[in-house]
Amino acid sequence: MIATTLATFDQLAAPGTPAFDREVAAAAIVAALDAGDGRAVAGWLKEQQPADSADILVGLPPSYLDHALALLPLELRAVVLGYLPTARQAEVVANQPRHAVAELLHEMSADERADLFNALNEAEQERLLPALAQAEREDLRKLASYPEGTAGAVMTSEYATLPGELTARAALEELRRVAPDKETINNAFIVDAERRVVGVVSLRDLVVAVPNARVANLMKTKVIVARAEDSRKSAAEKIARYDLSALPIINGGDRLVGIVTADDAMDIAEAESTESFHRAGTISNLSVSLRDAGVWLLFRKRIFWLMLLVFGSVLSGAGIAFYEDVIAEHVALVFFLPVLIGSAGNAGAQSATLMVRALGTGDVVLRDWGRMLGRELAVALLLGAMMALAVALLGVLRGGAAIAFVVAVTMVIVVVVGSIIGMSLPFLLSRFELDPATASAPLVTSIADVAGVLIYFGLAAALLPLLDASVLLGG
Repeated sequence: MIATTLATFDQLAAPGTPAFDREVAAAAIVAALDAGDGRAVAGWLKEQQPADSADILVGLPPSYLDHALALLPLELRAVVLGYLPTARQAEVVANQPRHAVAELLHEMSADERADLFNALNEAEQERLLPALAQAEREDLRKLASYPEGTAGAVMTSEYATLPGELTARAALEELRRVAPDKETINNAFIVDAERRVVGVVSLRDLVVAVPNARVANLMKTKVIVARAEDSRKSAAEKIARYDLSALPIINGGDRLVGIVTADDAMDIAEAESTESFHRAGTISNLSVSLRDAGVWLLFRKRIFWLMLLVFGSVLSGAGIAFYEDVIAEHVALVFFLPVLIGSAGNAGAQSATLMVRALGTGDVVLRDWGRMLGRELAVALLLGAMMALAVALLGVLRGGAAIAFVVAVTMVIVVVVGSIIGMSLPFLLSRFELDPATASAPLVTSIADVAGVLIYFGLAAALLPLLDASVLLGG
């Protein structure tokens, strides 16, 4: 049986290659564990990147996940655990002995340790704290105290500092000594007696400097910083804007309390992007990955906006009911209704998408609304005119010249109205300090639907009698 299992692992494609199948790899691990071949599982996992191992293991049933992790050396186990979703990490450590959890936390980076600690319930936290060393306990409490979504909540306290009076040679020796316990040593921060940042020096600058050069003479004094209470998004944006490998985080007293690294910024950007996609679909932010989300959680996250949008659709129905007489007299109008309200919603969704992204990246700010409005109006008129021309030709064939005229005029107006709604909603929400991503396609489309119905049948009711009368008089 062991020989068969080994052959199975040998036949697996490498993670990251097109031929790799995560489910096949997970099934091979389950089969090996069922066969009692833990050595083969451990050997194969050791050969993989920790992130790839976590991506495979996360799909295993809890008992198999626990078993596979237990086969790994402590240091590797901690690294792999750190790549698992936080909720799964909490499940893994929940049933382990206190000393085993303390050993795992000791090997994890400070920020991952704090995230895991926050994911535990209060009873688990109280059970765990006494098993930690005093320094770890205090550091954990400090990092875990920052509100979710802030720079303080994602920073790590494992940063390197140097005295300004050290020489470059001595500084390199110091960094070599502390490196195993630090998140990164690419940048070292020079702080004063009050732990205020006075400069930063890169590892590269120390390596190429004259050995006897003073750190104080090598450091850059214009240091970009963020505050612990700033949003994690703004911290990530600073890292991207200024091409930083690490951003120092200061507290209310301007004292250095941690750093956010470039890899953290990438994780933040991914998380923010995921949240924006969810909000764009009118879905409340999921606290777990979609793979791990249960039916009840997905139901709760999706039902609110869907129910709200139902009532928006009812308004469209009410508009149609109000103009029943017009529709009964000109049945051909119904043929163009989906085209018109769909065009209004599509134009609005395009505008909303562009504005939400521009506001999110800082390319556009609130004071730009007037300039954006004028440009959007010009673009919408051009789009509406082109679309009106296309639909008018169909209108002549389907309902005659009068219907074609009403449809063409309506198309221009609804495209303009939909575009202005889609462009303005993100600005309006930002003005009231709400998330502009809420101005999503479903919300904009629902509003545009109601407006489109009222505009279309209102114009038909007003114009068709006049057009019909003019035809009769002309006849």
